[in-house]
Amino acid sequence: MKELRPVQVILLGFLITIFAGSILLALPIATQSGQATPYIDALFTATTSVCVTGLIVETTMTHWSIFGQAVIILLVQIGGLGVITITTGMFFMLRKRITLGNRMLIQESMGLNTMTGLVPLVKKILIGTGIIEGIGAVLYATQYVPEFGIGYGIWAAIFNSISAFCNAGMDIVRDDSLRSYVTNPVMNFTTMGLIILGGLGFVVWKDLWQGFKKIVKDKVPVKRMIQQWRLQTKIVLSITSFLILFGTILIFLFEYHNPATMESLSLPQKIQASLFQSVTTRTAGFETVAQGALTDASSLVSMFLMIIGGSPTGTAGGVKTVTFAILVFCVLSVAKQEESITLFKRRVPQNLLAKALAIIVINLIVLMTSVLLLLVFDHGTFMDSCYECVSALATVGLTKGLTPNLTIAGKVIIIITMYLGRVGPISMAIGFSQKNKKKMVMYPEQDLIL
Repeated sequence: MKELRPVQVILLGFLITIFAGSILLALPIATQSGQATPYIDALFTATTSVCVTGLIVETTMTHWSIFGQAVIILLVQIGGLGVITITTGMFFMLRKRITLGNRMLIQESMGLNTMTGLVPLVKKILIGTGIIEGIGAVLYATQYVPEFGIGYGIWAAIFNSISAFCNAGMDIVRDDSLRSYVTNPVMNFTTMGLIILGGLGFVVWKDLWQGFKKIVKDKVPVKRMIQQWRLQTKIVLSITSFLILFGTILIFLFEYHNPATMESLSLPQKIQASLFQSVTTRTAGFETVAQGALTDASSLVSMFLMIIGGSPTGTAGGVKTVTFAILVFCVLSVAKQEESITLFKRRVPQNLLAKALAIIVINLIVLMTSVLLLLVFDHGTFMDSCYECVSALATVGLTKGLTPNLTIAGKVIIIITMYLGRVGPISMAIGFSQKNKKKMVMYPEQDLIL
């Protein structure tokens, strides 16, 4: 047998984790009733956990026991940080040597272009994740402990903090997600903060932390510090800010007079609810307003935000903010008749445009296929089916109520879509394709009419 390539190890790692989790969740001890969960539902739950999606066929709070909930949140943490990152962390704990093969896996799993400084980066990711999730748990505990008591309140705080940071969108406090907390600023801003931090990407974290140290220790001016950021950080922060603001404004306008969502809220509460909806569509899956009650206009905006998703090397899904930025600026460069794509006075390599186009096209093909199959084999409306498939492929977890009512065929379709969305359709194609030798022939170029 030929040795597996790094991308194939990652793909299989996710599969093995999903199937191991599904076996544990199928055990009677994993449910509150003591009865075994049908395997298709256990597999669906394991997939949505590892793929940090959040679509559920069984209510996490009422169906699963503490054991089942512990398995789910462990799968979420593994899926959010990545199987390879978690495994590397275990190597650190056991004081095992990180081999060249391990470094190649880390590089591939994070989509980085270099192996320089990978081990320190993983250490910082694990430490940073622990600190951020810990702060989130403390903030949640201020709300949950008075409401549920010390024991379950602390457990719910830890569970929801991990779920929010990993952009999973699963909770164990309500059967209607966070709708009961639509006017609670602590719950809203804690959740949004964790979602955004998890979705920014660990490379951006590094830039932000180094910039903060320069401001505090070296007294470097903020403007100069921003100028020293790498292009990746500038793109991620600017596109993330734009999309959150863009989504908030449109959702606020479209839902302002909607009696089923925000009409009864005060003006500040409407702004807060609109902001939360814009943030959660960036692949988080929590909701403070019923998704099934959204207007078609808001649903379309939400799907647009879902497809873009978060940023590279983060816990979020989607085609990613950097991919979106490259395509937008490519269009602008064509309109200006410029020969290259320029962002923040830096020229983007042409090969990145080809990759961005491949990511978009392959994701659209997978999306259209899953929507078509769901319409054929299930009973949802066109809008509900589109929303479900976009949510699954972008690993969001928002639904218009279709998930609990899926047929077995529908569940299988969504399971496959969630898996492809987490590992990336393009990674799947590369992982199981034969490695071709580079051709030494250069064919003549010929122009075409577009």
